[in-house]
Amino acid sequence: MKLPLIETIRAADNSSVQRDVMAGLTTAIMLVPQAMAYAMLAGLEPIVGLYASTIPLALYALLGTSRQLAVGPVAMISLLVASGVAPIAGADPVRFAALAALLALMVGVIQLSMGLLRVGFLVKFLSHPVIAGFTSAAALIIGLSQLKHMLGVPLPRSHHVHEIVLSAIEHAADVHWATVAIALTAVTLLVGLKHWAPAVPRFLVVVVGGALLVWGAGLDHAGVAIVGSVPSGLPPIRPPALELESMRALLPIAVAISLVAFMESISVAKAFAKADGYEVDANQELIALGTANIGAACIGGYPITGGFSRTAVNAQAGAKSGIAALITSGVVVLTLLFLTPLFFFLPKAVLAAIIMTAVFGLIDVEQARHLWTVSRPDAVMMALTFVATLALGIEPGIGIGVASSLLWFVWRQSSPHVARLGRVPGTNVFRNIERNPEVQPPLNVLAVRIDGPLFFANTAFLKAKLTELEDGNLFQAIVLDAEAIGDIDASGEAWLAQLVRSTQSRGIDFWIAGLHGPVRDVLNRSGLMTTIGHNRVVYRIHEVVDIYEPSRLAKDVA
Repeated sequence: MKLPLIETIRAADNSSVQRDVMAGLTTAIMLVPQAMAYAMLAGLEPIVGLYASTIPLALYALLGTSRQLAVGPVAMISLLVASGVAPIAGADPVRFAALAALLALMVGVIQLSMGLLRVGFLVKFLSHPVIAGFTSAAALIIGLSQLKHMLGVPLPRSHHVHEIVLSAIEHAADVHWATVAIALTAVTLLVGLKHWAPAVPRFLVVVVGGALLVWGAGLDHAGVAIVGSVPSGLPPIRPPALELESMRALLPIAVAISLVAFMESISVAKAFAKADGYEVDANQELIALGTANIGAACIGGYPITGGFSRTAVNAQAGAKSGIAALITSGVVVLTLLFLTPLFFFLPKAVLAAIIMTAVFGLIDVEQARHLWTVSRPDAVMMALTFVATLALGIEPGIGIGVASSLLWFVWRQSSPHVARLGRVPGTNVFRNIERNPEVQPPLNVLAVRIDGPLFFANTAFLKAKLTELEDGNLFQAIVLDAEAIGDIDASGEAWLAQLVRSTQSRGIDFWIAGLHGPVRDVLNRSGLMTTIGHNRVVYRIHEVVDIYEPSRLAKDVA
């Protein structure tokens, strides 16, 4: 098995190890409160977030190819866990935790299998506009799901924004103002420190400050919800029970989490790898994340992945290898062994503030503007996914986004751009006559370029388009510019054969220019190259046009 960390340690020097140690300590200060907050978001006890931040981090450090990626609980996956487990577990916290661990095992097996089978390319079906729309909507749902902790009122769990807002309005008279004050103060500190004192560990500041305030003022007796007793010690290593019925019910969300988690992780890993001048292996990353999630399942954790904010902190603190992740994991272990009593008075409103400030940065308004300027269809895909996620929930939102992007891809490929070409005066260059009014279309030759593959979904469209371009004219020859045709399937070959025979039966010569090797191989195997005639397959269009219009050639040269 490939162990990238071993190779990194062998090449490390004292200076890089020292930077890794400092980065690991810095990231741990951020991770501990975040892990507790995100576990709470997932519907689990805060301690579960700390469990998921021990062995899984070490496993990723051993197997992962990113030197800076900080894995652990993240907001997006936490919300997906809540949406998938809650309908099955109901109000039973013990069953909820067991199912979350089982979900982590399923996610780990799926990711590990994808990595071993080298099918990481499947995540490409999650297009960037779909991810942007889903992430923005999920950020709203995540943020608003914390209103109950920030307002101090028992709002029902929901993954629909309108239900959360309406419920909050209905309970407006029951708002606990001390809780609101703590939450607003925490949000103000988190935002302010991020902008004005980024070097200050803002998460540690609000956690320590909030706990001291509640302890000193006795606010827990005044109704401020606190974390309470947090069990100390390490969790037992015990694989989750394999319940076939539960696994069947969890499979759709397990697949969704596997893909979304990997997309989030690999995007972050590649961004920081590019900045640091090295490459990450997508399939090895799947193996590392899958193994880490299996590890999380075996210690009572829940699904994890790489997150942007902690990775940014890790990189800025000087991380140069997985040693930093080992240090972070070690700090979390020490926290579980010795420091959990310190979290007793931590107000849940502070954890909610950490979640809310973290996820609202995921609402990508700028990306929406950019897509609207660059590609309106992609902007529509983003908007559709955004609305579907808000209106229908997390899983349907992802499904609708992926399905719509695939349908758009098929539709676009089924209607490729087709252009009639003309010669740029005085040259042997041919361009689209609609975009270049100065070009001269041949009188006796129909020169056509197809910008896309020839396959089953677009043959009917191409047939109609070529009939339209001929427009009843009696050309002596038709030349197909195949420069942009990179692939052809059996249906495409059958259509091309029919076109060749139809053209030749009308006494019109058929030529192909700029034929690529893979397409040439298909035509040779089918015998169509012989039907066309090997001497009528040329490199450039002008070689054909010059045969049928020598007088225009002489005029152009003159």
